[in-house]
Amino acid sequence: MAEPVKRGYRSELRATQAQDTRRRIVTAAAELFVATGFGATTVDAIAAAAGVSRKTVFTAAGGKVELLSLALDWAIAGDDEPIALVDRPEVQALLRLRDPAAMLDDWARVLVGIDVRVAELFVAMEAAANLDPAARAVFDTSNDQRHQGAAVIVDAIASLGGLRRGLRRAAAVDIGWLLSDPVLYRRLVGDRAWTVARFEKWLAATLRHQLLAGAEA
Repeated sequence: MAEPVKRGYRSELRATQAQDTRRRIVTAAAELFVATGFGATTVDAIAAAAGVSRKTVFTAAGGKVELLSLALDWAIAGDDEPIALVDRPEVQALLRLRDPAAMLDDWARVLVGIDVRVAELFVAMEAAANLDPAARAVFDTSNDQRHQGAAVIVDAIASLGGLRRGLRRAAAVDIGWLLSDPVLYRRLVGDRAWTVARFEKWLAATLRHQLLAGAEA
């Protein structure tokens, strides 16, 4: 009578082990992409770093492009849970705010948290996009998703009557998309040695200045 329980336990254990293996592989791939570049990183090197076989890499996660895509998605989200960024608690919380300025301040905080995780990997992804058409597709998809995320924020602000006078929705979304680009973080924090706190304060102030009603005064 206890056999179904044992089978369920074994199945759950195998699923957990498979998930752990996948995490090791994606983490190893991300570290190698950052350290040596997408082009110079081989599947064999990823397998060795993760402590698995070459076949396991493909079975668990796919080839290099799939690994790059997963690594980027996980870095953006902060974990490997299949939950879209817009549906995550911190984003849902800021979308419930009724003060447009507070909403943009929280969005800046969320964006900087993402920047901290993705900045170095984003460099590798940009380089990969120039080498591989499939990697270019990953890069373009990431940019499109960021544009969609900016649209969600802009629409929330517009619903509160918070957009600056004369600013069209399309332009507002483009501005939000531009200011959410990790390249800004890389330039100011990475190249110019700004602190993360200084960058977040600047980003929030710039978003408010560019998007909010009253900023045109």
